[in-house]
Amino acid sequence: MRLLSLLLSAVCAYALHASEAGVVDWHKPLAGVPLLQSPATAPTFHRREYENGATRSVILTATQSNVLAALNPANGSLEWRHLFDDDDRILAYRKNNEVVAALSGLGGAYLRLFDTLNGDLLLESRLHSPEVGRLFEPESLGAAVAFGAGEQAKDIYVLTDGHVLRCIDRHTGDVKWGWSAPDQTSLVIYSKIVATPSTVYLLGLAKSFSSYTLHVTSLSPVTGELVASSAIPSSVTTGFSDVVVLRDLRVPELDAHLVWLEDKVLKSFQLTPGLKAKPAVNKGVAYKSVHDVGVSEYGQLVAVKDDGSGRVIRLSSEGLKVIWEYTDSDSSSQRSDSIYAGGLDVDGYPYIARVFWSHTFRQASAHVFASHLAEGKGLVTGFTFPFKTGEHGIISHVAVDAANPEPYRVLARLFLTTSTGAVQLWQHDKLQWTREEGLSDIRVAEMVELPERKVAAHAGVENETFGTRLRRQLADAQDFPQYAVNFVRRFVTGSYASVSASVAPSANTTEPLSRDTFGFRKVIVAVTSYGKVYGIDSANGDVLWSRVFGLGWAAQVGGHIIPAKLFVTRTVGDGETPQVVIVTQRKANNGLVDTVLFHVDALTGEDATGKSPAADVLQGHDVVSGPIVEAFLLRTSAGRAVVLLDEFLQVHLYPETDEAQQAFEKALPLTGHQIPPKVEFTGRHIAYPTWSLPFPPTEDIRSVFARPADPVASLGKVLGNRTTLYKYLNPNLVGVITGPSGSVPLSKAATCGVYLVDGAKGTIIYHAVLPSVDGVCDVKATLVENWLVYHYYDNEVGPGQSKGHRVVSVELYEGHGVDEKIQSSDLTSLANETTSVSIYEQSFVFPRGITTWSPTSTSYGITMKDIIIANENNQIQSFPRRFLDPRRPKQKPTTQEMEEWLIQYDPVIPDDPKRVAKTRRIVTSPALLESTSLVFAYGLDLFSTRVAPSNTFDVLSENFNKAQLVFTIGGLALAIVVVKPMVARKRLRERWYE
Repeated sequence: MRLLSLLLSAVCAYALHASEAGVVDWHKPLAGVPLLQSPATAPTFHRREYENGATRSVILTATQSNVLAALNPANGSLEWRHLFDDDDRILAYRKNNEVVAALSGLGGAYLRLFDTLNGDLLLESRLHSPEVGRLFEPESLGAAVAFGAGEQAKDIYVLTDGHVLRCIDRHTGDVKWGWSAPDQTSLVIYSKIVATPSTVYLLGLAKSFSSYTLHVTSLSPVTGELVASSAIPSSVTTGFSDVVVLRDLRVPELDAHLVWLEDKVLKSFQLTPGLKAKPAVNKGVAYKSVHDVGVSEYGQLVAVKDDGSGRVIRLSSEGLKVIWEYTDSDSSSQRSDSIYAGGLDVDGYPYIARVFWSHTFRQASAHVFASHLAEGKGLVTGFTFPFKTGEHGIISHVAVDAANPEPYRVLARLFLTTSTGAVQLWQHDKLQWTREEGLSDIRVAEMVELPERKVAAHAGVENETFGTRLRRQLADAQDFPQYAVNFVRRFVTGSYASVSASVAPSANTTEPLSRDTFGFRKVIVAVTSYGKVYGIDSANGDVLWSRVFGLGWAAQVGGHIIPAKLFVTRTVGDGETPQVVIVTQRKANNGLVDTVLFHVDALTGEDATGKSPAADVLQGHDVVSGPIVEAFLLRTSAGRAVVLLDEFLQVHLYPETDEAQQAFEKALPLTGHQIPPKVEFTGRHIAYPTWSLPFPPTEDIRSVFARPADPVASLGKVLGNRTTLYKYLNPNLVGVITGPSGSVPLSKAATCGVYLVDGAKGTIIYHAVLPSVDGVCDVKATLVENWLVYHYYDNEVGPGQSKGHRVVSVELYEGHGVDEKIQSSDLTSLANETTSVSIYEQSFVFPRGITTWSPTSTSYGITMKDIIIANENNQIQSFPRRFLDPRRPKQKPTTQEMEEWLIQYDPVIPDDPKRVAKTRRIVTSPALLESTSLVFAYGLDLFSTRVAPSNTFDVLSENFNKAQLVFTIGGLALAIVVVKPMVARKRLRERWYE
């Protein structure tokens, strides 16, 4: 077994030796797109202070990939990350000087503490069973974490399920005390914790008829005893989004205040242990929102007036006080809505930044306010920075860090999160680095072959004049002497291209994209769920180009693009630059769904239709006014066309050319459907089902899969006794996975099913019944040539059998025995022989569940197929077909079986527990070498390698002595030259004597 493993902590860029199939070429670790739904999970700068006064900064964030990560603000590298399980969602994190606490799971089931700089897990505690946790909307409601203050600085207060508070020793994990709301079924849901040296306050909301009422409970931080509990006279309509707790850690004697927005009026309530204060009202100005920008613990927040203007409000001994109003911050068609963010400098002073986009100047602007400068009057520093909205979308979130090197000078660092999933760090107006975290959620991807170097260099010269061509050819001829010298050197030394050499381009190269000698270098076209398409260099993982999808008419109302499929419509074999068509669903905010195609040049990312400028968003082609049910690729005389079936089974072609229409009519009918050659009254062809296959009423179809369109080099398998098993290669064969029907009650007898069906007439060729686990059928299956492999979990226990994961390998052959040939690949669907099949199957024990798998792919199908598997433990492995051969003998192999390279059956498949990143899908693509298959795996990380299932039989070994071969041939040639005259003279003398 060849193991494809890569360590999470390493960024690998190694090449592959012929004898080392499975060596990682490169690995791009990602954290994921920051989670912005709550301030408790959004990105923030964190500065750790050491005892000697030194400091070090990181950027902390929770992500949509359910990862807690820290980035290095100096270069954007991933300092550390912790991957949470999919069912253990991150609800909130809270940072202290040296640790960061994370609360996750349903209702806050788990508490974990990490070192802020290296990510070491310091503490992990299960607070309650996730199965009994309360589910709120949003998820973060009812869960919070806070660090103790004063003498309780080593304690952590954790709120779970909206009504349970625990005081936990952060060094030992022991629960010092716990408190639960007396009436756990009440309408009060606590969601915030305020910890002071004398009191711990719980803030909650109680549901009333049309709004919420604020509720505060005060507890003793030492014993957890109830001090007071009171409902604050209030009427909040937007939940906790317009509720902020203000306190100033630099002024301990100043009591914390609860601030909220009620009927456009700002109100506050002083938090004291007895909760005896009365709400205060700030009259005179109408506000539409208040924002905790990250400096509420330093007494400041931002309130936005009805006209959109932003005000900075500070907590003082006199109450709430407006200390600044940003000029020109009101709503205007000339600029976007402002985004506010707060941060601290090294001395702990707060700064608040306002960031917005100017439609007039096509630049982003930032105004940074420092309340402590200018002798306490406040100072604003403004600057613009060239944010590329056409490349990265719009700014969704900002985190700020600031420095004050001189009395009237402020330097700001802005950490931006964009709508396309990119994160950037700007230092003033200079871009420091960009991370394309949107690549952590790729939906579709394909590898596209590059043109040869000569073709790529001379691309676009079809219309050049005779004089221009002559000058170009003369310029090319200048390189001939150097080429001749290099040729002689290669011939003498044997230093030819090697399969183990890196195919990555040299730094700062300006040469056009071109393939290497063996075709290892390709362009990976990847489309993400954030409305962006990327061209990635398969040699090193660098982004070659990227484009943002335009929304078309939906830009007026808002919406998003959902990628569905990706087709390579033109390859280098067609004599032109390769192109791809991306099939997407555009979902507008008004509920309308359209099908939109984007036609892209795979080498440059330019719009192949010429409608979109290179610096603008990519505009699509509205092909269907509604959703589609299927799309596939059709080969034509002029290339390839995309066929789409809408919800009414009407046929749509792209491009709608005469060649595409003629090719489609020749391809009729489709598998399982009949399409009349004449168009209907709608002006389009309509597909009609030709058969239906009723499954049992207890089963629902979960997925359908088909054989990949790879070439098949061998039509049979020659056995050791010289007989032949001919492969069953019915081109209409499709696989179906079924599970328990949702319309019937679940029972222990519920089962799953795997079917192989002749798609031309609905005949079942193969069927297996599999056990389900609590009504869940997590069955994965793949079909390649005549080989079916499927994976499931078996929870049944029998004699000599235990629970565990199983892999079943099935091979299908023609007829009912050896040497029986029915030519299944060419049979008409009406022939009865299509059901004449011999089936060999065998099951194996697999150590764990899998998330995805894919067979290897080569140019001509000569090489043996391997199965590349990504399992639920974040591993990627390559399993040779020989290990999964269902004909493996259960006794010692005979001589004839050994001739077939059959090994004795072992139910347990070997495994290696090395850990790799999360994987969602695996894409394989052939290289120019028949022996080698390229592998690209994507999920949270990006990972690429190349494998040789049958070893590199089509190239010489790395240790082959080419120089010795040249010298041997040269010596033999010299010997012939010397000996030839001697032999001629000898024969002449012999003739004289005859």
